[in-house]
Amino acid sequence: MLEVKDGQCGLCAHFGETHAPTAQLTKIRQQHEAPETLLDDCGHPRHASLHLKVTPIAKCDGFEPAKAA
Repeated sequence: MLEVKDGQCGLCAHFGETHAPTAQLTKIRQQHEAPETLLDDCGHPRHASLHLKVTPIAKCDGFEPAKAA
């Protein structure tokens, strides 16, 4: 498991934004831990046309904190 810190994609409102919330996404946001192999969509408007897949520990300057689950 990877530790997910503030400012990283796993805790960003845009991580997994392109689909309905999953139990795994909720767990990442509550426990700040994610599997090493997890990739999910980045729904940030600046990156939408790129259809990015990112890890929960990736970062960018478009971070917006996810609402508490």
